[in-house]
Amino acid sequence: MAWILKSIFRMLKVELHTHTADDPVDRIPHTLTQLIDRAAALGYHALAVTLHERQLDVRPFARYAADRGIVLIPGMERSIEGCHTLLLNFRSGAQDVRTFDDLARLKQRQPGLIVAPHPFFPGTTCLGHRLDRHASLFDAVERNAMFTASLDFNRRAEQWAAEHGKPMVGNCDVHRLRQLGTTYSIVDAEPDPDSICAAIAAGRVRVESRPLTWSEVTRTLGAMFMSDAVSWCKASPLRARSRLDPAL
Repeated sequence: MAWILKSIFRMLKVELHTHTADDPVDRIPHTLTQLIDRAAALGYHALAVTLHERQLDVRPFARYAADRGIVLIPGMERSIEGCHTLLLNFRSGAQDVRTFDDLARLKQRQPGLIVAPHPFFPGTTCLGHRLDRHASLFDAVERNAMFTASLDFNRRAEQWAAEHGKPMVGNCDVHRLRQLGTTYSIVDAEPDPDSICAAIAAGRVRVESRPLTWSEVTRTLGAMFMSDAVSWCKASPLRARSRLDPAL
C-alpha cells in the first residue's frame, strides 16, 4: 500500500513547451509569473520555459514557482539547421548549438532532454524528414495541442515515435495563457528537473489530450496574428503605410 501511495503522489502534470514575454522572437503578452499562476490554477507540477533561441535563467523565479507547487525546468526552443528543437535541462551550451553535429556533441557532454516539437506540422521550421536522419539524438516526440477532431498533424508523429521506440510528450506550445491545459504530460518522477527529464527519457510518461474546437483554434491563431501584425506595424510604420498607399 505504501508503494502504491508513493507512486500516485509522484505522478506529475507537466508542460514542456512554453513562451513568455522574455521571448526574443515572438510577441508574447504574458510574463513568467503569470504563466506560473495559470499553471498552478490548472494543477500543474512542472513547467519548462522554452524561449526561441534563448535559455532564460529561471533561478530567480524558482521560489515563486515552488510556493505555488511548480518546478521550473530550464530550456529553449533552438533552431538547428533551420528546424525547431526543444533542448531541456542542459546546464550550459544549448545556445551554442547550430547544427545537428553540435547537438550530438552536447548530448555526449552532459545530460538533458531533447524533444522533437510539432515535427510533422506543415511548417518550414518543423523537423519533418530530418527526424529520420537524426533519430538517435531525440529522446521524445511532442504531441502538440494545436489539433482538432478532423485535422491532426500529430498522427504521423505518433506513428514515428512508435516505430522508433520513443516516448510521446504532450505540450501546448504556449503563446497565450488560454492554450494551457488541453494537452499535457503525466510523468512518474520526483518533482525536480533531473528526475522529470530522466523519467521521460525512460518512457515513464503518458499524454493526456483533447482536440480543440475550431472556435478555439480561430481565437488563438487570430490573437497571435493580430499581435504579430501590430508589432510589425510599430517596428516599421513606413512599410505598413506602403501596403496601403501605392505612392509610398
